[in-house]
Amino acid sequence: MVISEFQTASAANAAPDLQYFWNGIYHMESVWLGYVEPLNGLLPDDLLANSNATPLSVYQGKQYRAGWYAVPLLWVYNKDLFDKAGLDADAPPATWDSFLAACDALKGAGITPLVGGLKDGPWGEWYVGHATGQNLDSPADAVNLFAGNLDWREPKYYEGWSRLAELWGAGYFNDDMNSIDLYPGIDLFSAGKGAMTQIVGPLVPNAQAQLGADKVGAMTFPVFGTGAMAGKPIFDTQGIGISSQSANKEVAADFIRFLHTPERVQAIWDQVKQFPSDATWDGSQVTDPTLRRIWDVWITGDHVPYISNLMPTLFWTDAMFVNSQKIVSGEFTGEQAGDNAYQVTQKWREQNPDLLENYTTWAQDLGL
Repeated sequence: MVISEFQTASAANAAPDLQYFWNGIYHMESVWLGYVEPLNGLLPDDLLANSNATPLSVYQGKQYRAGWYAVPLLWVYNKDLFDKAGLDADAPPATWDSFLAACDALKGAGITPLVGGLKDGPWGEWYVGHATGQNLDSPADAVNLFAGNLDWREPKYYEGWSRLAELWGAGYFNDDMNSIDLYPGIDLFSAGKGAMTQIVGPLVPNAQAQLGADKVGAMTFPVFGTGAMAGKPIFDTQGIGISSQSANKEVAADFIRFLHTPERVQAIWDQVKQFPSDATWDGSQVTDPTLRRIWDVWITGDHVPYISNLMPTLFWTDAMFVNSQKIVSGEFTGEQAGDNAYQVTQKWREQNPDLLENYTTWAQDLGL
């Protein structure tokens, strides 16, 4: 809805002045259609930089979104369940071997190690962001992979799906994973019915409220890959852009500037306990240990962009979603998932030569 309704309105020359935009391809296709105004010149350079829209909002040197609030992507774990399984709740697993050992200990203690819901698809998208990035050196590699300039049939590119198959085959997930949606899967964690799950930062306070703030720990996805992005926390933001059709671009820019005044930035934390994306906010008021760790590691630490923001729609529906579900149903191995991803990218390339050219240009912006 966020994407399609804006594009429909723009095609009818009836776009709003301001538009809430997800990052990456979720607004970049509208940029390529000429529907989004670059913010350079409308907003001060320091505001654009401090808004932390991430490199995924830049195309050929122009920035098309201003960040608004932070969306770190991470895993959370239940400290009490770690204690019950004889694990160190202050040192979550950081390597793949230690992760498997932790899952085995949890399962042996009668605890479901990992919980999630795959029915509606976003769990698989989050997983690709955590796992596929481990064998990439920069977001440019992800662009080239999703666009078919790199080959998904290479083992290092489908390794993330092989690791998912390993986890599923070992019985570490909830059995009904393919039949429940993303949020009910997260709710299993918040209800104490699983030890670890994927989550985004804005949902962590809710999990703490349900489970108990002192029981929730934050961790990066354990490392198995050898790329430069392996083991690094993932940082994203939600943001706002201006329609190229707006007759009030200066007024729209003033509104974005207003959102980045100290009072409005502070209100994001005061009113909804979410992290502002604005780098001028110093985070000194974050005292909860888990939220403090997220602030220090995911938001102000050495992080990488969320590469799943770069996948074309066809890849989302026919590769990412299909592969995730078929691995969890036991129908696909990681290698078969890689072959399917390759076939989908080739189909997309044939159907979208203009987008392929844009993607190839975009990759030049995204080397770390």
